[in-house]
Amino acid sequence: MEIFKRLNFLLVLFLNYKFCLGYLEYDNWVNIELSHAIDPKSPNSFTYRGNVTISSLDIGLAKSNQEALTGIQIQNLQTLARMDKLYRLKAEVSYADGKKQEFLSSTKACNLIMSNLNDILWISIDPNGYINAATVLTSRSDICFCENISVSGLEDFNTDVLIRHTETAPVPDTTSFIQKLEREREARERGDVRDNRGFFSKYWMYIVPVVLLVFISGATNQDNSK
Repeated sequence: MEIFKRLNFLLVLFLNYKFCLGYLEYDNWVNIELSHAIDPKSPNSFTYRGNVTISSLDIGLAKSNQEALTGIQIQNLQTLARMDKLYRLKAEVSYADGKKQEFLSSTKACNLIMSNLNDILWISIDPNGYINAATVLTSRSDICFCENISVSGLEDFNTDVLIRHTETAPVPDTTSFIQKLEREREARERGDVRDNRGFFSKYWMYIVPVVLLVFISGATNQDNSK
């Protein structure tokens, strides 16, 4: 009977753990809606590109679903590249708790074409679990020959989502340091400060002149004897 009680207790603990784990993994999902500005005539006009869903910020599992470029969009992208303009991306982040953020980033349109629409979405997450940066990058960063840019065969984006957790830098404990200085100052005022230095460290300013005098007097006596 005791064995069954223990098994039931362990089963309850296991189910509670699975429930909490599943809740945490579900609760910290993030959806990122991507929009891009491709039209050279309307540089501030963004059109829908696709979605990136991060199912777990802790593990970093991400899935992207993006639309193919239309013929007009491909021509506009080629025009941007030939004009040596930037490809602009807007990322609108939606959290499970209803909060939203918006990030803007850009890369050279010619580099995006030269990388065959293979880009990288770099996601940086702060210690509180919120995104503090969403940046678009390409594998090509060399000099583009804008006049010879070709868009033949380009249609779909191939995006790698990289998630990086940022860590808070250690903060110096200035409060303890100031308190230590205050205690030392009060001890000096009371005369309670003890000098733990060695004998030579304390009195070297007296010992060195005596040694020099002895050395000089000895050298003088040797000269006189000669």
